[in-house]
Amino acid sequence: MAKKEWSCDEILKTLQAKQYSPIYFLMGEESYYIDLISDYIADNVLTDTEKEFNQLMMYGADTDVASVITAAKRYPMMADHQVIIVKEAQALSGNIDDLGYYLQKPLMSTILVLCHKYGALDRRKKLPALIEKAGVLFESKKIKDNQIAPFITAYLKRKGVDAEPKAAMMLAEFIGADLSRLTGELDKLTISLPQGVKRITPEQVEKNIGISKDYNNFELKNALISKDVLKAYRIIKYYEENPKKNPIQLVLASLFSFYSNLMLAYYAPEKTEQGVAAWLGLKSAWGAKDYLTAMRQYNGVKTMQIIGEIRNADARSKGVGNVSTDTGDIMRELLFKILN
Repeated sequence: MAKKEWSCDEILKTLQAKQYSPIYFLMGEESYYIDLISDYIADNVLTDTEKEFNQLMMYGADTDVASVITAAKRYPMMADHQVIIVKEAQALSGNIDDLGYYLQKPLMSTILVLCHKYGALDRRKKLPALIEKAGVLFESKKIKDNQIAPFITAYLKRKGVDAEPKAAMMLAEFIGADLSRLTGELDKLTISLPQGVKRITPEQVEKNIGISKDYNNFELKNALISKDVLKAYRIIKYYEENPKKNPIQLVLASLFSFYSNLMLAYYAPEKTEQGVAAWLGLKSAWGAKDYLTAMRQYNGVKTMQIIGEIRNADARSKGVGNVSTDTGDIMRELLFKILN
């Protein structure tokens, strides 16, 4: 079953088909997918009766590589498999490369799961190759900003719920790429829906998550795209009055992401919704509309200037070359430079 690049969905499909590997090495910066896979194995591979003698949970900070290997060499009791899950495997003491000796001839009745979060093995070394040969090596990577809204849509779809595009963008802008927190908020939203309602609206997001449907980064971006000066300054005033809900660094990060993508969009071979979406790696052509509209308002030179001004505003917001200007004034100055 050796394979170099696994997706989370592929792994879950093989598990659902009861096609098990002797090792699952789950590593990477995004803990959500690591937990999703390891939790599925913990919950579904063995029956409740089998788990009593054949499922072992270990923690990296409390054990070492040698102990993990010793446990993996045991045979199951009255079951086809034993499951060993090592949480926080990055904290294991001992030499992780010693795992390679076990993987040269792993016990096929053992399902060994190592959850190695916030980092990855050096693929140039021997151990990753041995893991790939024996079982599954999975790297859980942080998703990009333009993938957050599609993730929201797909996650809700699996629950039989739809979301208006604006509602999805509000959540994406406010919560960002922290998938564990994001899915928690989505679960909260689906539970709060009135009986029979299967569509999440901006109003429901505002009510249950605390994001204003009128004063948020999504609406600020739209105001700048359409050069609606009054709306843009009204939003910034709201931000200034509610700094904890709208920290300037998150606002600037959102603007930087948009204008950076806008700069890339100028180089798209095909200036259509589908062409720009493909060029920027958007999963939906819907998101390309904003870039096409913005390209009619800002030329390439102006866009580069705006990116520079956003970087300057970010530095000033952190105290670089600025000892007195507050965040509200920094944002107002930035809007003036963007809109003029």
